[in-house]
Amino acid sequence: MTAEALPTLDPRVRERREALGLRASDVARQVGITRQALHRIESGASLPGTLLAFTLARALTCRVDDLFTLRAPGPDPLLSARSPAPLPAGTRVALASLPPPTLPPSDRLHSDQLHPDPLAPDLLAVDLRGDTHGTPGGFHVPADGVVQDAAPGGRVTVRPLRPVPDALALAARTAVLVGCDPALDLLVTHAARQPGGTRVILRSAPSLAALRGVARGEAHAAGIHLWDARSGTSNLPFTQAELGAAQLFTLWTWEQGLLLAPGNPLGVRGPADLTRPGVRLLTRERGAGSRLLLSDWLRRAGLPDPDGWQDGLPTARSPLEAAARVASGQADAAPGPRSAAQAAGLDFLPLQPERFDLVVPDGHAGHPAILALLAAARSDAFRADLSALGGYDPAQSGEPWQRSLPAPAPTDPPGPPNGRHSLNDKLNGEAHA
Repeated sequence: MTAEALPTLDPRVRERREALGLRASDVARQVGITRQALHRIESGASLPGTLLAFTLARALTCRVDDLFTLRAPGPDPLLSARSPAPLPAGTRVALASLPPPTLPPSDRLHSDQLHPDPLAPDLLAVDLRGDTHGTPGGFHVPADGVVQDAAPGGRVTVRPLRPVPDALALAARTAVLVGCDPALDLLVTHAARQPGGTRVILRSAPSLAALRGVARGEAHAAGIHLWDARSGTSNLPFTQAELGAAQLFTLWTWEQGLLLAPGNPLGVRGPADLTRPGVRLLTRERGAGSRLLLSDWLRRAGLPDPDGWQDGLPTARSPLEAAARVASGQADAAPGPRSAAQAAGLDFLPLQPERFDLVVPDGHAGHPAILALLAAARSDAFRADLSALGGYDPAQSGEPWQRSLPAPAPTDPPGPPNGRHSLNDKLNGEAHA
């Protein structure tokens, strides 16, 4: 036996308040609730109890049924959302409020202004199936909806799995974070313990792809480690070139080096040994921070074209995959962090400490989930937890580090100076990979 669909309440509180010329903060104070609670009632995200409903009616000089009317049940509501890639029908997705990059910041909807419009242009559908870089998918992320079909213009139609006002209210408190370090998952878990009911969804991608995803409006923030050998600086030159105006926050410093088979049976003592016959080297894909480091190490060891040389090597899609393949005997060595070596029981040859930073565009700096993420990074509990993993220094976690501005027009002379490729050379090489 199928239960009949029940009617729902259609709130008219906002219309009545605005008709009287009253501010939300004044009405909320008069009835004894917060402005945020009043917004949830006005948007339909929550329903007041009987006493509060009558109190609102008195404050707005009307009857309760002038503020709330019954809406007859109808077909399941649908939401339109942007999707970075085509999604087949039936795909579970989470929803995040994220304006497309072409929308001016002044037109973007803030979390306290979100209106439950099914065609809201700033809704992003986040695929929960996992990805090729090791994101575990949606087994630990409850879905907000299911893709019904594709729509024109890179959009999908989503059938929500919760009431539309609830889905949109959660989307406004959801941030998408992209990066490759497994410790980001630990940070997201700590952020979920912060007050405010925010949510951070982690997607895995190498650092350069993460930056470009943020630039395309596919994520609110990126965790990156991109070493620029020319300037001797991490992350800032790439952020200026790819993203422009943004804030870089310190997340941690980690030890980078070589992941080696247990006991180091081949006696690898440095990058120069990686080119010996019989040493099976595994690298990372283009755009990964560990690959940039390996290129610099090999160049310093005398290899004239380490970038091109690595093109002929097998690649891993994440630090943990690289460690697992060395541990299983598929490779003898790979670049990566100490934490990955320890997780897989490998030997580790430290070569360079490196920054790992959070890049946040100016338009997302005040997002409640980003603020929760930074608060978690500064917490004693997270710093102690991260330190226990080994190979991490979280002393400045969550603190502002650098301000990124758009990069000036390139003035690099032809050819790499001192045998090193310029940042523009690197970016062009990555783009054509």
